[in-house]
Amino acid sequence: MTEEEFDDFYSTSFGRLTSQLYAMIGNRDEAQECVQEAFAKAWSHRRKLQRTEHPEAWVRTTAYRLAVSRWRRTKLSGRVHDRSVAVPVTTAGPNENHVALVEALRQLPEAQRRALVLHHMCDLPVEEVARETGAPAGTVKARLSRGRTALHDLLNPDHDLTEGVTGV
Repeated sequence: MTEEEFDDFYSTSFGRLTSQLYAMIGNRDEAQECVQEAFAKAWSHRRKLQRTEHPEAWVRTTAYRLAVSRWRRTKLSGRVHDRSVAVPVTTAGPNENHVALVEALRQLPEAQRRALVLHHMCDLPVEEVARETGAPAGTVKARLSRGRTALHDLLNPDHDLTEGVTGV
C-alpha cells in the first residue's frame, strides 16, 4: 500500500471507525486515541494490511483491542486516567440521538453491544461479525436479537407492552 493509498484509507475510514468504536466503548476521546493508535500500527503493517480482504476490519479490531487493554490497565492500576493535560478536541460533538444510543449501548453486556455495533453500524453481515468476534454465527444472531430487544426497552421506557392487546 503506497503512502497515498494509506492516506486515502485513513481519510475515508477514521471518522467512521471512531464513531463505531465510540459506540462500543462509550468514550469518544478514548475511541479517537485508540483508532489513531490502530492506524499507526496499520501503517507499520501496511504490506500485511494490503493483503487482507478487509483492512478496515483489521483497524477496527486493533482499535477495540487497544481500548480493552487500556481499560484493563486502568482498572488494574486502580487509578483514573488523568485527562487534564489532554489537548481539547475541536470536532463537532455527536447529536442527541447518537448520545442516547451510546448511553443505551453502555448498559448492554459487552458481547451484545459489540455485535450490534458491528452488524448495524458497520453494516457487517452476521458471518463477518462472527469472524471478527470469534463467536459462532448462531451466537451472534442470539446476541443481536437480545441486544435489539434490550435496546428497544432502554430507548423506549414508556412503551406499553400491552398496547394493542385485547382483553387487558
